[in-house]
Amino acid sequence: MQRRIDENLQISLFELNQAHDLFKLIDQNRDHFGRWLEFPRVTNTVEDTKEFIERSLHKYSTGNGFWCGIWHRNELIGAIGLLYVNWKDKVTEIGYYIAQVHEGKGYISRACLEVIEFIFNDLKLNRVEIRVNPENTRSCKIPERLGFKKEGILRQTEWFIDRFTDKVVYGLLKEDWEEN
Repeated sequence: MQRRIDENLQISLFELNQAHDLFKLIDQNRDHFGRWLEFPRVTNTVEDTKEFIERSLHKYSTGNGFWCGIWHRNELIGAIGLLYVNWKDKVTEIGYYIAQVHEGKGYISRACLEVIEFIFNDLKLNRVEIRVNPENTRSCKIPERLGFKKEGILRQTEWFIDRFTDKVVYGLLKEDWEEN
C-alpha cells in the first residue's frame, strides 16, 4: 500500500529496510508515544523494530491489517495502520501516532482520509473504528473532525502500565462517509 497525499506527504507500507528510521522515530519520541501507547516500552532495539515490521508485512500478506509510515519530505514522521480486518463483519480499526514536533499540522487527519478511502473503496469494508484513551484529547479530535460518531466508552478495557484504562469508541460507516 502506498498513497501520495500531496507533493510533500505520503504513506507507504513499512519495509524491513526502514527499521532504522522507525526505531529512530520511536526512540526520539519514546516519552511522547509512551504516554498513550504500549509499544515504546517493548521497542528497545532495531531488531525489535524489524520484528514489528515482519509481523506487519505478514498481516498485510494475509489480509489482516498493516502499518504504513507517514513520510513528510522523505522523513518518517509517524505511522498509521489497520490493527486487524474482520472480513466477515467488514470492520476494521485504525491506529496512528506522530512525532511530537509534527503534531497539530493535520498530517494524521490527512493520512486517515487516505486510509479511510482505501478501507471503503478498495477493501469494500462497511465500518471503521478508532479507539482512543479519553484523556488523549488531541487524538480524540481526529475522528471527531473526520465525521466519526462517538459511540461510547469501553470502561477499563485495556491494561496500560499499571492500571486499567478506558477507550472511547468512534465509528464511521461507509454510508456516513458517502453522504459526506
